[in-house]
Amino acid sequence: MASYDIDILHEHILQILLSVDKVCREHHLTYYCWAGTMLGAVRHKGFIPWDDDMDICMPRPDYDKLMMHAHEWLPQPLEALSIETDAHYPGGFGKIVDGSTTLIEREHSDYVGGIYIDVFPIDGAPASKLARRLCVARYKAMDKLLYFLHRDPYKHGHGPSSWPVLLIQKLFTHEWARKQLRAAYLAYDYEKSEYVLDYDDGVNGVIPKTMLGKPTPVRFEGYEVMGVEHADAYLRNKYGDYMVVPPHDNQRQHNFFYLDYNLPFRQYQDKRSFVNRDNASR
Repeated sequence: MASYDIDILHEHILQILLSVDKVCREHHLTYYCWAGTMLGAVRHKGFIPWDDDMDICMPRPDYDKLMMHAHEWLPQPLEALSIETDAHYPGGFGKIVDGSTTLIEREHSDYVGGIYIDVFPIDGAPASKLARRLCVARYKAMDKLLYFLHRDPYKHGHGPSSWPVLLIQKLFTHEWARKQLRAAYLAYDYEKSEYVLDYDDGVNGVIPKTMLGKPTPVRFEGYEVMGVEHADAYLRNKYGDYMVVPPHDNQRQHNFFYLDYNLPFRQYQDKRSFVNRDNASR
């Protein structure tokens, strides 16, 4: 795993957020600090000290606008990567990445990008509990399929554990999985839905749209960015007693496989044996 100074990483990530905030203000797009970033804004007035990524979310209409126009709106070297912008992107939510850097999150995934912030689309969710379960199950199945299409099939050895992944990679294409995932997202229209879905939390992540409310200024590392209007309700729903700092053993990090602050990720020479250079996610 890569060793890195988290303070330097935080500074890179913060600059990406500030650039995205500027673009959203200029083009009247709604975004919110989300998940651990929203928690950090409330509890620490900035980064959770050990957190090595950043999350924002956007209502689906605004998310799609950003992904569509990112190449025009974002300053260089930033770019948007998602299933909407990259034919081989391996996940259901997007990233704004710094193209002048290289970051590989997982040793056994062929995805190579730069230092990033995660951008989660917020989609509509059904009112029925049964329909919610079906909605989440459909999403998780397609998201997992995309993961396996990009994973080293021999992560756990060359025996029977590799066979399901090899079979998936033989039977399914990235394009098909991408279309199915997109269809799962759009099953419930954001504008018409009373509830929205935080995909990370599955069924428990279905919350009233009113909980998000209007983007509300919050302080983050001395800057004003946008957060959830009803922050206390949102954070309690997601984390419970969120003001309690977890013990050291529960302070999770990504433990990135590779990180280079000075190498543009499109110039990275990937020597991992399972990576198909024609289909690598770059």
